[in-house]
Amino acid sequence: MELNQIDLNLLVVFQQLMTERRVSRVAENLGLTQPAVSNSLAKMRRIFGNELFLRTPAGMVPTPLAEQLGESIGYALAMIHSGLNQQTQFDPAATKQSMTIGMTDIGEIVFLPTLVDRLSREAPGVMLSTVRNATANLKDDMESGRVDLAIGLLPQLKAGFFQRQLFRQRYVCLFRKNHRLDKKKMSLAEFRTAEHLVVVSAGTGHGAIDSLMKRSGIDRLVRLTVPHFVGVGHILRSTDLVATVPERLAIHLAEPFELAYLPHPVRLPEIAINVFWHAKAHRSMANQWLRGVVFELFGTGPSVKVK
Repeated sequence: MELNQIDLNLLVVFQQLMTERRVSRVAENLGLTQPAVSNSLAKMRRIFGNELFLRTPAGMVPTPLAEQLGESIGYALAMIHSGLNQQTQFDPAATKQSMTIGMTDIGEIVFLPTLVDRLSREAPGVMLSTVRNATANLKDDMESGRVDLAIGLLPQLKAGFFQRQLFRQRYVCLFRKNHRLDKKKMSLAEFRTAEHLVVVSAGTGHGAIDSLMKRSGIDRLVRLTVPHFVGVGHILRSTDLVATVPERLAIHLAEPFELAYLPHPVRLPEIAINVFWHAKAHRSMANQWLRGVVFELFGTGPSVKVK
């Protein structure tokens, strides 16, 4: 198929349907009537010889062909949009806007205090928000521009996204000071017999560590499971439980909660924490500035690559 055989506006409707999954929302977003959106969909069905989107109670569900086309069309439209909306300069001190970063609760503990302090000094007109990386619509929200950056382990962000590694880190064992394990080294036998706090962090890469230990036959006496990392410091300070956590989180929790940590006795892989942004925002001066601040404050990793 040649480009002169299809109207670019049809691809805009296609991308909106991929994101919104409802004709009414697409019509509202594009300032069209619902019949106009339906007519555009009918034209695309004739061009591609495929239904593309099937009407279901959950909305317009893309066919396998539409899913295949979606990544390429989304990336192409994002690059066109970026090229047409390049800014020649950006003054963080004068800007007044909201910016949103996707991150886990670990990210909020590790990154936000330093990042907010920096923004308050350099960009007092920027209002920062966070959303959870585990939300099902993170990819769509980044494609639509509702989320500017995401930080973490996010293998679902593939075609159309850029990424840059911030740093790599290991897992450690975290516990209260003066715990019986508070010494120079913890043995695997001591790890097995300790009582454990396990964080079941759904939708993040951290859950893979627990699965890895189970597959390796590492049995633990699990006394408590929680769905997030926010309460870990409070719980460990007042109990004899041991938690497996990323080292940077341990560093941030150790002093305020009077905790100690040791290298993990189980051979666990290091994890890479990356920053992701959509191709649509790649040349945005505001987005470049924000990710530049994040890289400067927290980054030790290599250069940018596109997925």
